[in-house]
Amino acid sequence: MMAESIMSKAATMEIPINSNGDTGTLAEDDSLEQDLQQVMVSGPNLNETSIVSGGYGGPAGGIIPTSSIKGPAIRFNPEYLEGRRGAASAPGSMHHSTSNSALAAEEVSRGVAVEKLDSVKKWGINTYKCTKQMFSEKFGKGSRTVDLELEAQIEVLKETKIKYESVLRLATALTNHFHNMVQTQQALGDTFADLSQKSPELQDEFGYNAETQKLLCKNGESLLGAINFFVSSINTLVNKTMEDTLLTIKLYENARLEFDAYRTDVEELSQGPRDAVTVVRIEMATQEYQVHRDKFERLRSDVTIKLKFLEENKVKVMHKQLLLFHNAISAYFAGNQQQLEQTLIQFNVKLKPPGSDKPSWLEEQ
Repeated sequence: MMAESIMSKAATMEIPINSNGDTGTLAEDDSLEQDLQQVMVSGPNLNETSIVSGGYGGPAGGIIPTSSIKGPAIRFNPEYLEGRRGAASAPGSMHHSTSNSALAAEEVSRGVAVEKLDSVKKWGINTYKCTKQMFSEKFGKGSRTVDLELEAQIEVLKETKIKYESVLRLATALTNHFHNMVQTQQALGDTFADLSQKSPELQDEFGYNAETQKLLCKNGESLLGAINFFVSSINTLVNKTMEDTLLTIKLYENARLEFDAYRTDVEELSQGPRDAVTVVRIEMATQEYQVHRDKFERLRSDVTIKLKFLEENKVKVMHKQLLLFHNAISAYFAGNQQQLEQTLIQFNVKLKPPGSDKPSWLEEQ
């Protein structure tokens, strides 16, 4: 009976078979697998056994010879096989892809680290050489490259910048004081005009003074516009044009120090013994020296050109601004309103409309 039960289960099973003809893992219960193993080991031989059929419509004797049984229904299931292959290969491929990404990231990180290390090393060597050269020059033990004509022009520029900064500071103070005076004149004129309306016995006197203060206020605003234009031009010349040239000069001075440091290094190595190691060091030092020499020459040329253009620009700007300042001041204190207005037109000075300095309604909100 046990064999009959097992065979009835096996007859309706699908046993997946791989490409080598081996059976795959059964999806049925573990007890069925154990029963099959028991029958295969100790059970009856199907080739020598007859099976009694208990169903209706069977053969007359109810006995089916086992020679007519071809075994359980076995069918090849390719979908099951492909699923097992995919499940078996997926973890491996994922692990391989992950490992490749990790190796690539590690290589990139290692390259960045090496590059940073080289950069820090070069910076340290360069800083050491320049510091050594600077102290040697300060204590009179080392030599420095000097361009007497260029050095003189640089010193003149530094002194000129200090003087122009003083002019800018004083002109700014004059603008602030004159602005306060104009505001005071405007308030005084408004007060005179109000008293003229409220004092019938002094109406004419208050009226004359009110008109005079309003005229002075108007001329004062014109002069204030001319002074503001003068201050703005001086500020651009000092804090932008001159400052840009001084920045290039600073780069030039740093390049000069580096050039002298590597020049001294080559000279010291050339004076020593000439063995194989020293020859290699001299060649490397000469290459570095040539690089810094080219940089020094390039920046010296840049400084020379900028100093030339700065001088031309300074003369042009200051000629215009000093003439504007003189004519505006003279016309204002002479009371010549027409000449003052013509001066503003001549130098293309545009006055701001009254109240333009005040914030708008949206800005106040």
